[in-house]
Amino acid sequence: MESTRFWDALPVRARDALLRAGAPVVIRPGAFLMREHTRASQVFVLRSGAVRVWADRAGDMAVLDVLGPGDLVGELEAADGGVRHANVEALTRVEALVLPAARFRHVLDGHPGAVWAVAAVLAERLRDSNDLRTAHFPDDPERRLATRLLRLASRFGSPVKAERPDAVTDEGGVQIQVPLSQQDLGRWAGMGRRKVAQILAAEPVRGGITVARNAIVVRSVDALHRLAGDD
Repeated sequence: MESTRFWDALPVRARDALLRAGAPVVIRPGAFLMREHTRASQVFVLRSGAVRVWADRAGDMAVLDVLGPGDLVGELEAADGGVRHANVEALTRVEALVLPAARFRHVLDGHPGAVWAVAAVLAERLRDSNDLRTAHFPDDPERRLATRLLRLASRFGSPVKAERPDAVTDEGGVQIQVPLSQQDLGRWAGMGRRKVAQILAAEPVRGGITVARNAIVVRSVDALHRLAGDD
């Protein structure tokens, strides 16, 4: 499952213009790039690290997305001037390019092709939202969890290193260096932590996924595709 990265989709000249218009920043783990219900008008282009996008719902956390290098944050508010619809919190040390929303729009105006990069990001997020909704009818928690894990693997995955020289990783295993718990995965996929644990302990992924404190190891991406219902 490939993700559309805003930076990769940008024309080269638009990238150069954004680099000139923006300022590099470093955000420590646990710090907020944006807070829900505020009107701070800044746009971030992530260069390294991972952020969690979440909203408060009656005191509980609803995880909306996990974004990483090349992703864009704050584009909706830059477009309509509205309040922030979610919190954006650094999960790891994050390096980003930050610029005022007005300056971001000015760069887009000067490079019309850049608008399509924003459109591609918005289209992917709408498609992802629709996919999560349809997985509820009928309720299909396995598919919802699998699609979240596949998205993480696409954005942050790196090949699993064999523990021994003669060891063989199974079906293209990957390691995801992002500190997400089973509870976080459940909040993202619309289920409780206990349900996540049950899915990970059942076929066809039993023993194939390890959710540790600072990383997730997926030993078989193919098994996740099967769980997600991919052909």
